[in-house]
Amino acid sequence: MSQVERPGDALSPERRRAIVDGAGRVFARDGYEGASMADIAREVGVSKGTLYNYFPSKAALFSGFISTGCDETLKHILDLAPPEKTPEETLRRVAVAVMEMMLSPFRQSIHRMVMSEALKFPELARAFFDSGPSRALNYLSTWLRQEAERGRLLVPDPDFAAEQFFALCQTKLVMRSRLRLIETADPAEVDRVVEGAIGVFLKAYAAPERKE
Repeated sequence: MSQVERPGDALSPERRRAIVDGAGRVFARDGYEGASMADIAREVGVSKGTLYNYFPSKAALFSGFISTGCDETLKHILDLAPPEKTPEETLRRVAVAVMEMMLSPFRQSIHRMVMSEALKFPELARAFFDSGPSRALNYLSTWLRQEAERGRLLVPDPDFAAEQFFALCQTKLVMRSRLRLIETADPAEVDRVVEGAIGVFLKAYAAPERKE
């Protein structure tokens, strides 16, 4: 029998990761409505009481799962985007990281689940957006604002510009992949989308002396 951990027990990063990864597998397999805390506990190999000690609801556990994936993507971008990098270099790293996430078959299965159940469970859509896309957009918006202050970009509305860049990264491949019209994205096409997004974005927002 699984031991029930007390509410005061510390949840190690490894333990938390094991729980949210297991939850993600159950959500992807059974959908949000079909998944239960008991199913997730069995998948992870802990008691249901342990889950409730750390995650008071299924919605909180789903939010933790999405947040963990976003943390990894943002950490990757932050580690590779120091101030000495040019705007073009940083945008390329952001675009590659974002496309890897959006084209991931597992992440796409979660996205399809959210879309199919959002009307019935609006809190699911909110948890997904707040824990994932919203945080990524806020990161990019903050970086764009900093680049504008350095005089390297001219961005009147960083929040809107961040939305535009993410939209450019979804050109051609992302929707087709989510609809399963293509099995695997051609790496050459991914590169084409990345470079196209950067080119269009910098034509709009590069500081005047940096535009060709």
